[in-house]
Amino acid sequence: MTTLLEVKNVSKHFGNDTKALSNIDFSVKEGEFVSIIGPSGAGKSTLLRCINRMIDASSGDIIFDNDHVYELNKRELKKVRRKIGMIFQHYNLVNRLSVIENTLHGRLGYKSTLAGILGLHSEDEKLQAANILQILGLEDQLYKRSDELSGGQKQRVGIARALIQNPKLLLCDEPIASLDPNSSKVIMDHLRNICTSMGITVVVNLHQVDVALKYSDRIIGVNSGKIVFNGTSQNITSSDIHQIYGSDEGKLIFDLGGSHVG
Repeated sequence: MTTLLEVKNVSKHFGNDTKALSNIDFSVKEGEFVSIIGPSGAGKSTLLRCINRMIDASSGDIIFDNDHVYELNKRELKKVRRKIGMIFQHYNLVNRLSVIENTLHGRLGYKSTLAGILGLHSEDEKLQAANILQILGLEDQLYKRSDELSGGQKQRVGIARALIQNPKLLLCDEPIASLDPNSSKVIMDHLRNICTSMGITVVVNLHQVDVALKYSDRIIGVNSGKIVFNGTSQNITSSDIHQIYGSDEGKLIFDLGGSHVG
């Protein structure tokens, strides 16, 4: 398999005192499903945002699809970001817009500023949006306002918005943190299916160890801005989880087999 993403020696400081990431090194192959786990405040969200330059790393290099992300100008970065879909914990939908309109926002990276402002979309784009929403089980919700949806439905719209970009990589920042167990399972099943059937690489931040174990090809454990584990879900041990979480919390979840997603 070809390497799609390389994160090389990436560090991120906020101000003089706070070091969010320290010398992060890992790579991701095309078609891989990778979970990044660790306690709150470990640096997981900062890491994801450094990959697509939503925030700039303080040092290091990120190579995505053969492009050095930190060497790109604004126009080149816009082009690269088309290939990186982002899924957020709190959905980031426009409440007053319909499901299909929110989905079509994923095409903005392909449009001029004026076309984006006017919301001009081709029939092909509208058809693609409807097809994606059908795959995600939202075919009956196309014209419903987004603020009328449940949390799980909103997250599926967020996934649809990312997929309509035709990405090579999905970055998912705690996509199930706000959801109940049933909705969480639906979202994780969709993400796994997107990876397996569409061949789209998925990197997902998770707090839930049991979910990472169930769905991932590989797990990266982060604690205090540093990688403390990088291996397959089959190879991770109770002591690894203890090291990642720095407490008995992860160890307890691991020993009990977890219960967040059935």
